[in-house]
Amino acid sequence: MAYYNFKKITVVPPSQDFVDIILSKTQRKTPTVIHKHYKIVRIRQFYMRKVKFTQQNIHDKLTQILTEFPKLVDVHPFYADLMNVLYDRDHYKLALGQINTARHLVDNVGKDYTRLLKYGDSLYRCKQLKKAALGRMMTILKRQKQSLEYLEQVRQHLSRLPTIDPTTRTLLICGFPNVGKSSFINKITRADVEVQPYAFTTKSLFVGHTDYKYLRWQVVDTPGILDHPLENRNTIEMQAITALAHIRAAVLYVMDISEQCNQTIEEQIALFQNIKPLFVNKPLLVCVNKIDVTTFADLPENKQAAIKSLEDDNIPVLYMSTVTEEGVMNVKMEACDRLLSHRVETKLKQRKGDILSRLHVAVPNKRDTKERVPTIPPNVLLKRKQMEMETKLKLEKDIEQEMGDDYTLDLRKNWDLANPDEKYDVMPEIWGGRNVADFIDPDIMKKLDALEKEEDLRIKAGFYELEESEDDDDSKVLKKTAAMIREKRKMIVLESRAKRKINRIPRPKSAVGSVDKLEKDMDDLGVGLERDNKNYARQKSRSASRKPLKRKREDSVAAVRSQSASRPPRDVSGLRDTTMVAKVRKIARKAVKPFTMDGRKGESDRHIHDLKPKHLFCGKRGIGKTQRR
Repeated sequence: MAYYNFKKITVVPPSQDFVDIILSKTQRKTPTVIHKHYKIVRIRQFYMRKVKFTQQNIHDKLTQILTEFPKLVDVHPFYADLMNVLYDRDHYKLALGQINTARHLVDNVGKDYTRLLKYGDSLYRCKQLKKAALGRMMTILKRQKQSLEYLEQVRQHLSRLPTIDPTTRTLLICGFPNVGKSSFINKITRADVEVQPYAFTTKSLFVGHTDYKYLRWQVVDTPGILDHPLENRNTIEMQAITALAHIRAAVLYVMDISEQCNQTIEEQIALFQNIKPLFVNKPLLVCVNKIDVTTFADLPENKQAAIKSLEDDNIPVLYMSTVTEEGVMNVKMEACDRLLSHRVETKLKQRKGDILSRLHVAVPNKRDTKERVPTIPPNVLLKRKQMEMETKLKLEKDIEQEMGDDYTLDLRKNWDLANPDEKYDVMPEIWGGRNVADFIDPDIMKKLDALEKEEDLRIKAGFYELEESEDDDDSKVLKKTAAMIREKRKMIVLESRAKRKINRIPRPKSAVGSVDKLEKDMDDLGVGLERDNKNYARQKSRSASRKPLKRKREDSVAAVRSQSASRPPRDVSGLRDTTMVAKVRKIARKAVKPFTMDGRKGESDRHIHDLKPKHLFCGKRGIGKTQRR
């Protein structure tokens, strides 16, 4: 409730400036380059970081606005009512509520799109999701245009309000317009309030400070009040009414005895009687001003009687003139003394040091003549005796100190189980990828006992022996049939494997000596092969003496190792030599060049479309190392 420094509230930017600030900070504070050859995990993290950073940035900015603007519940009732008069309580709460709703919406958008980005399957998809997330957040901010503008106006007006402490020693000046309130505060304080010879010169609250008895005093000048119903009063008058209602102060009601304020003395007294309920439990003084123009003796008898009627109600009436300063300091000292004595009396009545003054003990009234002695139920007494008789439980800490190094913490020894032998059984938590608790049946032990009893009864009755004796012949026939089926299956498998071996085409062996072998085979068959032995010998000797040539690097242009030597690569097939290969590739590059001009920019968020010299956009050099020279 001590939040009165409204001048420290941060400026609320318009919606468009808000968007520019957020996006600019996101661009400056997060990485900006991503390439399509990155792993998909890295691409997702890149765009998730941007979405999270933007969402957190908006959240912090809106939270700052909500925390710095005063809540009407937390501030002093004087400030709460003053803000209601100036800005309308409902409108103010609605604006803050819309900002709070926008904050929650932005948080939800950030969470939803972060979850979607976890499943982005490509750079394009992730980038579009990021774009959609930022777009929705900025749309939410743009819709808060009216609320942000209204809060900025409220902030500017709040910062111009005077700093008033509603709990300190205060002198509150009120009365009709143009009766001399501002002149009085200018005389007793260092305040410089505008003074003009017309009504409603003072349109808001003004604060001045003065010293009396080595204490600092706060003097508040309120706008003028007119005598009409509360609902008909304007904003300027309601500020004064709010101050009168909530500030604990000595009230100085100023009257104009010369009636230069266009209000008669009777009308001024009627206004005093109208707002008098606001002065309950506050020291009150009536200050009759402008006695330099008209004195009390110069007034008609009926007006003198009206002023004396105030004195008859035990209300002190003091006379002064702010022009000649006659009686001004007397009014100030009288008001300060009355306020000091009132504060002391209030503290004595409260008796804050005595705790009994704050307690109220309810004593029931007697309903008959019977005496009822306070009793304690017997069950409670019995439990108390048992607790006293029981020995104190030994703590694990005491056992550890006794045993020393031999101590081991056993958490299962005090388990209360139906079967104590099951305390140290191994308990699996996960089985088959599922929680063991999913399979636990609370009646499992009862069912197991019933099954065991049923099994014992069957064994005693010879149930299993009868089954074996009856089905003995049938089982033998079944086993024999199964063996025959297995044997037949094996034979079918072996026959199929043999057929596959017969039908398989044998692979040709190496061609070493294949011509001689062919002649021999044909001779064996009775077919003679005629050949020119001289040419054959020459060709054989030439092929034997020729060494394999080393292939030059140029001949193996784009040759793939996995390809066979008999099949040339596709980009070399049909070309004579390496010169023709280089020429064809050059023509291909020129043909594709118009379509690859934009290929260098990649898919980054930040791209400079026109190639500027580096020194124009890289920033100033520091005063550090010059090794690059």
